[in-house]
Amino acid sequence: MTSLDLRTTTADLKAPVISHSDILVVGGGPAGVAAAVTAARTGAKVTLLERYSALGGLAAGGMVLVLDDMINGQEITVTGIVSEYVERLETLGLAVVAPEDDRHASTDTWNKWGRFGLFDFHSHSNPKPICYAAAFDPDGWKRVSNDLVREAGVTLRLHSWFSRPIVDNGVMKGVICETKAGPQAFTADIVIDTTGDIDVASRAGASYVQDNYLTTLVFRLGGVDTVAAEKFEQENPKEARAINRKIKRMLGGAWELWWLKTPIPGMVWCNAPHLTGYNGVDPEDMTRAEFDARDRISESVDYVKANLPGFENCYIVDVAQQMGVRQTRLLEGEYVMTKDDVTSRRHFADSVARGRDYYYPYRSLLPKEVDQLLVAGRHYSATPDAQKMSREIPPCMAMGQAVGAAAAIALDQNILVREVDARDIQRQMHLNGADPGDVPSANATIDEEALVVA
Repeated sequence: MTSLDLRTTTADLKAPVISHSDILVVGGGPAGVAAAVTAARTGAKVTLLERYSALGGLAAGGMVLVLDDMINGQEITVTGIVSEYVERLETLGLAVVAPEDDRHASTDTWNKWGRFGLFDFHSHSNPKPICYAAAFDPDGWKRVSNDLVREAGVTLRLHSWFSRPIVDNGVMKGVICETKAGPQAFTADIVIDTTGDIDVASRAGASYVQDNYLTTLVFRLGGVDTVAAEKFEQENPKEARAINRKIKRMLGGAWELWWLKTPIPGMVWCNAPHLTGYNGVDPEDMTRAEFDARDRISESVDYVKANLPGFENCYIVDVAQQMGVRQTRLLEGEYVMTKDDVTSRRHFADSVARGRDYYYPYRSLLPKEVDQLLVAGRHYSATPDAQKMSREIPPCMAMGQAVGAAAAIALDQNILVREVDARDIQRQMHLNGADPGDVPSANATIDEEALVVA
């Protein structure tokens, strides 16, 4: 168990107070936008703080350009705000989703959709089945995020880097941000931590564990003849595998497919290099990781141009603004999800969000030591092994939507967030078009001891 203590109090506050809100969300990634928009749509006064120049977090700045982990067999399990993103991106021509008739396993469907990453990556069959997933454009994600936030009436502050929490007698009262204008304070009745590393909760005294996993600096290549590249791979599988194996070694590691097509013709997404041994919350480590990754990208692109048909005229379009960090600090909350919870598909009576075929109890989003604070995103309360299997972007958005609903309910009922009835959150999630996981799928393991009669 670890905790940091960088708290200040309202009595000791020296930074100017910029605003007071009903709900303050810190971190404008997918989970943060989902939380802020959900809460604001209830009429609550919501402020959203983001350190970078744009919303989107790892979906935009980190360029993690496939939405997955949204299905349990043929059942779509993650809905709500993530569905709104997919629909809006498709309307803009900036997302690709395989039609329902093609969501099965066959060589034909793989050849059409596999290179967009629209397959069930948990399947061990060959070819892997095409499923409900979405390949999207990062700037499109920023555009949709802006639209959702503005339409909901969220007060947004970019270029505001969280520094210290404001806590009075164990109750969150707001945060201090560092800005070009100097330190600025934002107060609120309820605070939601969607920083990805529980920056707020950990500094407010909440307990956590820390571990490391892969880091990835994603990049995109333009000028790729994807038709020629796929033709070469399909007609020369042995030679293609040898070339791709070498590229992946040069990159330091990658998933099965190191490049994927995007909605932009001729532009491919490279979810690599995968690097190990770097601490995602250590600035010295992250500086070394940035240099290591860029060196590998430069070397591998030179090799790709010289050896992989279809890539002869490729060039680097961009490298992600944010390093893809998968795991750092993890909350030790009211309930800590385990690997067995995930793999056994344990269903909880207080399930308020779903992933692929696993469920998040409301207790896993609640710090033990601090009141009026909620968390959502990859830093939720879980063991490191459990988090590795349950931290994709769509489920993080579902968690964000759940805590946004919980905060709004707490305000409406004038109670603490830890006193909110999960059944009220479940009802609100359904009203928002989201699946809170209150009805378990056929393959779930029921947590019998925790059953609550509605």
